[in-house]
Amino acid sequence: MDRLLLILKALADRNRLRTVAAIMSHGELCACQIVELLQIKGASVSRLLGQLVNAEILKSRKEGRWVYYRLNHSSEVIQPVINWIKKELAGDEYFSHDRKKLLEITSCDREDICRRQRGEACCPRKK
Repeated sequence: MDRLLLILKALADRNRLRTVAAIMSHGELCACQIVELLQIKGASVSRLLGQLVNAEILKSRKEGRWVYYRLNHSSEVIQPVINWIKKELAGDEYFSHDRKKLLEITSCDREDICRRQRGEACCPRKK
């Protein structure tokens, strides 16, 4: 029962649900892309991603300076929950808007996104 409560609590927040829905539609997203989508501070995104990873809804991997998040398809418990979320959000206009916004975000270079969020010093342009 504790695991079930952990999963339900993790999904009982608009931004965490938006994050899961975004990752469902794109397979894998970088933390900076999620920050750009949600338009909230990186620290807040880090906390919400930590909750989703802790609930075993998401998995993460690090590649250089980037941290990527994807659904935890290896969890037997999570897959039916993901299927239910897909069904419930299929026609939702709010999440449809997020998907369109995410297409713009994912077409941008990650370093450009990082510069917008943190400034030029974070990701200096290559000469």
